[in-house]
This record gives sequence, C-alpha cells and structure tokens, in this order.
Amino acid sequence: MSLYAFSVPTYQQVLGGMLNVMDKAIAHVAAKKYDPAFILNDRLFPDMFNFARQVQSFTDHAAGSSLRLAGKEANLPARDETTLEALRERIVKAIAAVNSVSAADVDAHANKPITFPMGPRQVTMNGTEYMMHFAFPNFYFHATTAYDILRHRGVEVGKRDFLGVVPGMPKA
Repeated sequence: MSLYAFSVPTYQQVLGGMLNVMDKAIAHVAAKKYDPAFILNDRLFPDMFNFARQVQSFTDHAAGSSLRLAGKEANLPARDETTLEALRERIVKAIAAVNSVSAADVDAHANKPITFPMGPRQVTMNGTEYMMHFAFPNFYFHATTAYDILRHRGVEVGKRDFLGVVPGMPKA
C-alpha cells in the first residue's frame, strides 16, 4: 500500500468525523448555556493539554505531515483560537491542506528525509517512518483526547461520530 493511500484517506475520514463531533460540541454548549471557555480550557488531567490545544495538535499533525510528505512547506496557522467555532474552522483548514496533496507527491517522499519541528528542535526522519511512527500516532492521540474531553463533559457523541464516514461500511 502506498504512503498516500495509508495516510491521506484516513486523515480525511477522521478529520471529517471530528468536524461532526465539533458541531455537536458547539450545539451542546449552546443548548446547556455553558460558557464556551468551560470546554476550551478543559483537560483530562492537570498536566495534559486542554481541549483547544488537543484540536490544534491533531489538525497540525494531519495538515503538517501531509504537506511535508508532499514536499510542500507546512505553514500551519497560529494556535490562537479562542472559540469553538474558530477551532471548527481550524479543522476545515486542515481538511483543505490534506486534500491539497497528490498521491504522486506523497509517495515520492516515502523514502526521503522529512524535517519537522519537535518542540524547540528540528528532527529528520525517513518519510514512511515519520508518518507511521510519529505523525499518525500523535494525530490519533490528540484526536482521541479531544473526543474524550467532549464525551466526558456530556457531549452526545459515539465511536461512529469519531470515525466519520468509513469507506465500505453502511451508514447507521
């Protein structure tokens, strides 16, 4: 299986699911008349990133890795969202970035060095190793944690919401 086939459709699927999850979160906060900061700043444990940073992180991993593997500059947006709607728009932008790459470009970089920021330093890995052992696990970690924060706060979402549209699976 090509690196593109392994990565981009999966990002598209889960980002689409998280877009739906975000819509449900926005509706939940409005229906309950919560202060949106309640969700934005919520975290599962004191030493973990808050909800806003979890969304910023999974969108950065999806968009950044797709762009880097296509040989493009990963100019990611600032992490400055202060509303749920702005975080939703960040997901929309990540989907656009993922959709902007071609299979030929991603697959051409599977065995080439990919340099990316990791905290204050720059790290270089082989393209396939970068995707499979760094970008993908981080994407799923932060997307799952964002989902878990919402679920923990009563947003009515389930696994099918998280998964989005699964190719070949009938809709519920």
